[in-house]
Amino acid sequence: MKKHLTLLTSLSLFLFNIVSAHDGSQLWLQGTAPAATNTLGIAKAELAQQWKGGTPVLQVNKSMKGLSAGSFSITIQAGTPTIRSASEVGLLYGAYHLIRLQQTGANVRDTSLVESPSYDIRILNHWDNLNGTIERGYAGRSIFWRNSADQMRRNADGEVNEEDLLHPKDAPEIPSVERLRQYARANASIGINAYVPDNVNASPKVLTTEYLLEVQKMADIMRPYGIRTYLAINFASPMVIGGLSTADPFDKNVQRWWTAKVKEIYKLIPDFGGFLVKANSEGQPGPNDFGRTHAEGANMLAKALKPFGGIVMWRAFVYSPSDPDRAKQAYLEFQPLDGQFLDNVIIQIKNGPIDFQPREAYSALFGAMPQTRQMAEWQITQEYLGHSNHIAYLAPMWTEFLQQVKDVAHCPINNALSPARALTAISAVSNVGNSPSWCGNVMAQSNWYAFGRLAWNDELSACQIADEWARLTLFPDCHDAAATKALASVKSLMLRSRETIVDYMMPLGLHHQFAWGHHYGPEPYCDIPGARPDWMPSYYARADREGLGFNRSSSGSNATGQYPADYARLLDDPETCPYELLLWFHHVPWGKTIQHRCGDRVVRENLWNALCHHYQHGLDEARAMQRDWERCQGQVDADTFADIQRRLRIQARDAQWWKDGCLLYFQTFSCLPFPDDVEPAVHDLDKLRAIKLGITNYECPSQELLDSVR
Repeated sequence: MKKHLTLLTSLSLFLFNIVSAHDGSQLWLQGTAPAATNTLGIAKAELAQQWKGGTPVLQVNKSMKGLSAGSFSITIQAGTPTIRSASEVGLLYGAYHLIRLQQTGANVRDTSLVESPSYDIRILNHWDNLNGTIERGYAGRSIFWRNSADQMRRNADGEVNEEDLLHPKDAPEIPSVERLRQYARANASIGINAYVPDNVNASPKVLTTEYLLEVQKMADIMRPYGIRTYLAINFASPMVIGGLSTADPFDKNVQRWWTAKVKEIYKLIPDFGGFLVKANSEGQPGPNDFGRTHAEGANMLAKALKPFGGIVMWRAFVYSPSDPDRAKQAYLEFQPLDGQFLDNVIIQIKNGPIDFQPREAYSALFGAMPQTRQMAEWQITQEYLGHSNHIAYLAPMWTEFLQQVKDVAHCPINNALSPARALTAISAVSNVGNSPSWCGNVMAQSNWYAFGRLAWNDELSACQIADEWARLTLFPDCHDAAATKALASVKSLMLRSRETIVDYMMPLGLHHQFAWGHHYGPEPYCDIPGARPDWMPSYYARADREGLGFNRSSSGSNATGQYPADYARLLDDPETCPYELLLWFHHVPWGKTIQHRCGDRVVRENLWNALCHHYQHGLDEARAMQRDWERCQGQVDADTFADIQRRLRIQARDAQWWKDGCLLYFQTFSCLPFPDDVEPAVHDLDKLRAIKLGITNYECPSQELLDSVR
């Protein structure tokens, strides 16, 4: 009887693993997280449960020390692989790569390859609060912090009380060890080697001993997977939890406080990575509060971390109202400080100069600080791309950015500095939560996967990454014609999705036309009494009877002047400015003829008609994405199919909302009719103006809520 029970249990676990691989709960991985607690043991266990072929040989080869940390080689002869690396972590990366090759259908009979990461530090930033909420999180609550949700007070608008975010009432609770191990496993499988578990709007409490002991437990779980722990810190922590009267980086007592705190951290976490800092931005304290520069504040922390090998990642997301154009602020504050930062400081710069828009010009800071280490910050979580309701594959956005920086700034961000100063890094704001699918829906996992793969190898194409992810996650048994056809439909849907969103939200360089606060849905007509102008959509659109767009040319704010000379000249002339960025850099008359690409067609027409055609094309493509997904019925997990089908319906309705809201509003300025081939609006502008979702910055609106208001 015991033998039969054992067989039944094994069969149940086998079937569970198959179902989980199909429904996305195990992400792009098969099998279970190994029980081994050492790196080499994990690598061997992963190969034992997933590799089909001759028993792999794992060799630590010190001769590979000249390559980047984590590099590995794989040689396969007659189906038997040998993986070599200078470290056990490199062997683990090699094991996952070997498994990926086999599971995606690559030829693994006779292979020889060497892989080295494009960036030294490949880090996820989690905007998780100590009470378990996640700022801009659309996948449930934090996997790192589990304070009770009912401890959070909300104001009349339903927003979480800020005091409860910065000063949670409960003691910290360590979440599921198994969930954290699965998280570590997923990251290691795609080469991510670092994480920040707390929000950049940081609570000083994270540096108290009580919380550091919990961070120590997290770090112990991550370490065997080659993942280092970092913390986001509040610059005023010496005042809030240290009892000092100042946080001035020149104050000796402040310096001693940070030195002691860093020593405490490294005693608990010997491989601690360092600090992530948001300072003097959106109300966060910083060195400017004490008459000091960003460099002086960052260097004070860097000196405390230096003896332990730690670094400071100092965010350049600032927009103090010292210039009429918010897009210029980061450059104006940081570029003059080039060469003043210590060599263990990296300036973390968002890909664009505003804030993770569906399309932005790249930030002019890249390439403008040759004596300062820089790293890019991307956003995986879809704050400005329909939250977890919309399907948006973001690798095309990121590869577009990487190519721009390399081609225009002549400054590949993975080789931006002289070899003597080279330490490279890349980061992204995570979309991970405690939802069963980890990211709010299965398709949203593709962006976590894509970030990891591009951070490891920034020469990969968006198409290649989409193929890998879809095969591993949705079609692990893609062997027949029907599954192959469904795979092709999913890849097409993914690769078109970002441009589709740009078209139905903000084409031709429009930006930041979102609803107030939560950023879900259109609100170009938003008007909040007393709010800063650069928090209003009208500030960016600049719509009037003459035309549309923000004049950032030399005749306007001269943001074009922050770019390299040749590119600045191209951007400065509306005739040569790429049409995708036209309204970003120019105020264009409604009747001006422009040449642009809309779908597969290159068209010459006036601005108003071009705008209408892009919104219509975005709506048409959102509907086409629904049809692409319908072809997957019966080929993917049934629950996954139904969930994505439901979200694509929401997305198509939202695309109509965006088209109608923006075009009807801009029409009040242009006074021009829709072209004949553009569908009439189905909404009334006055009713659209009245829509208020009433959600916080910590949630995605439900279908029921959306259906009730639009």
